[in-house]
Amino acid sequence: MNTLAAVMQLSVAAAFLSIPLVRHRFGPAAKAAAVTELRRQNVRPEVLEENRLRFDAGGHETAAPAAVAAVMTVIAALNFAGAGQAQLLTWIFSSLVVLMNAAIVYSNVTAVQSVEAAFRRKGDPELARVEVAPFLRAAEDAFPRWVRAQAYLRNAVVFAGSFVALAAVSLV
Repeated sequence: MNTLAAVMQLSVAAAFLSIPLVRHRFGPAAKAAAVTELRRQNVRPEVLEENRLRFDAGGHETAAPAAVAAVMTVIAALNFAGAGQAQLLTWIFSSLVVLMNAAIVYSNVTAVQSVEAAFRRKGDPELARVEVAPFLRAAEDAFPRWVRAQAYLRNAVVFAGSFVALAAVSLV
């Protein structure tokens, strides 16, 4: 069963690595579309840089998924090796991954409201003028259609893989 847990953990790691890969490849197009939308709204595009708003794979958009992938890979290696601590680490980190992914899904579902609130918190009067829904839609539409399906698949792999890994180490 440790092998099954390890395979699931490697699947979760790959799913998390897909996030920065997609953003790296298509983030510049999303930014260009967002800039076009800002211009349509008569908002200076520089407001993105001034407030460190990004659509690429920079900063935490790479660091967080890469860290999750690294941790899951290490725990998978421990499961492959049959190490004693693998079960406890699987319980801790697979549970955390489920919670993190639930937070990611929630933030995606509530993106417009979250971005509106974040823009208000910034206190920048120019950001406050941004019509967030069309701004985000423009950026999202710059990604190929398959990216939405890939996101659904990624979430399914993360949730199912984590639950299967938890079940597998529980049956040992």
